[in-house]
Amino acid sequence: MRLVITPEESARLDAASDVPVDVLMERAGLAVALAAAREGAGYGTRVIVLAGPGNNGGDAYVAARYLRQRGAAVEVRSLGFPRGDDSPSRLAAAAAVDAGVRVRPLGAPEDCDLVVDGLFGAGFRGALPDAAAAWTRTGAPVVAVDVPSGLKAADGTAEGAVFGAVRTVTFQALKVGHLVGLGPDVCGDVEVADIGLEGAVPAFKVCEDGDAPLPARARDAHKWSAGSVLVAGGSAGLTGAAALAARSALEFGAGAVRLACPGALQPIHATMDPGVMTTAVGDGTDLGADPAPILAAAERFDVLALGPGLGRYEGAAALVAGIAARWDKPLVVDADGLAALDFETLAARTAPTVVTPHGGEFRRLTGEEPGWEAAAAAAAESGAVVLLKGGPTFVAGEEVWAVTSGGPELATVGTGDVLTGMVAALLARGLDPEAAARSAAHRHGRAAARLHRDTTVTATGLMGVIGEWA
Repeated sequence: MRLVITPEESARLDAASDVPVDVLMERAGLAVALAAAREGAGYGTRVIVLAGPGNNGGDAYVAARYLRQRGAAVEVRSLGFPRGDDSPSRLAAAAAVDAGVRVRPLGAPEDCDLVVDGLFGAGFRGALPDAAAAWTRTGAPVVAVDVPSGLKAADGTAEGAVFGAVRTVTFQALKVGHLVGLGPDVCGDVEVADIGLEGAVPAFKVCEDGDAPLPARARDAHKWSAGSVLVAGGSAGLTGAAALAARSALEFGAGAVRLACPGALQPIHATMDPGVMTTAVGDGTDLGADPAPILAAAERFDVLALGPGLGRYEGAAALVAGIAARWDKPLVVDADGLAALDFETLAARTAPTVVTPHGGEFRRLTGEEPGWEAAAAAAAESGAVVLLKGGPTFVAGEEVWAVTSGGPELATVGTGDVLTGMVAALLARGLDPEAAARSAAHRHGRAAARLHRDTTVTATGLMGVIGEWA
């Protein structure tokens, strides 16, 4: 896992550290210089280091000194010389000058091979001064110190021009702005340098392979003990959504999967996948308003996945409310199930629940703008695990996790239905709701990235790959 902290937490870590500021600055500047070297800064290359008057600028002066020692033709363009005769930043600037680094006022942009952006750090607010904004358009590759200047580390927004970095070097932990808003578009490759700060309290964590568990099957497992899932959905015109969710549950390790579908459409569903059992609910083209037939069909199953292909018909809200109130095992709600669900019904459930909204569904369900803090609040208020799909995806339960394994290749119809089946399968296989949601989302993204290397990602193609991660 990787920790993600707020700018306020970053400032607290700096203030609480027993390590002298000048030592921290030396470590940070060296990390930046090494990153610049990896981007080609070396003997004979022209590097311009942009330095602000604060500690971020001090890191930049240290980097300039190390790059000078490496043989780069490095100069500093200063947006105000560091204040205070004995401040660590001023001492770092003096040391750079003593090492032969030329320092001049910021001025107009100049041609160079590489820019090191050390103007503003994680505490930046507002918009860049015009003189600094002009440097965002040089065309030279940029290595950013902590965050690209102009980007707000708290939320990834910008009020004007912002530097676009090929690499960002941050310290001790990722900042929220690296992962949300404009951050992923302007930070480039983000590397975290350990400079000796301790005790970070994360806003959330980034999920990695080791944080995405997969339960093992017992030696004597059979199809019912390996985890069973009932998917309810598949109305007229939406048969594919339910079929994708059901099939993906099988692909991701559930031992038995049944689809409760409208009676008039059962012949269609029965021929779509020979591995998925079907149960007719009524004789129409939707599932009706009475939850009893679905609950009866689900009696033997471990998990109920409700919503893929449900449809938005009169009676859907009554069906969803009835199932939510009476189903006392794990429930996954997605798609049209979310459209028919209200927050009060969700909060009244006592059995484990996972909801998987995208941004629009989250707004309708909670009345709040989607984001990690809103997802955490919704999870705390409802008791459900909230899997908020997006870039990144956030999984909020007792903890908040960001899932960054997926990308824009997942922006295609049906991939959310595949994810629903994966979450349901992991719940049925014995994971707790938070781990199931986090693991499914992470491995869903990994599978999409794997498929994207070879071809266009589609939901059907994705189903053929998720088994590699199960």
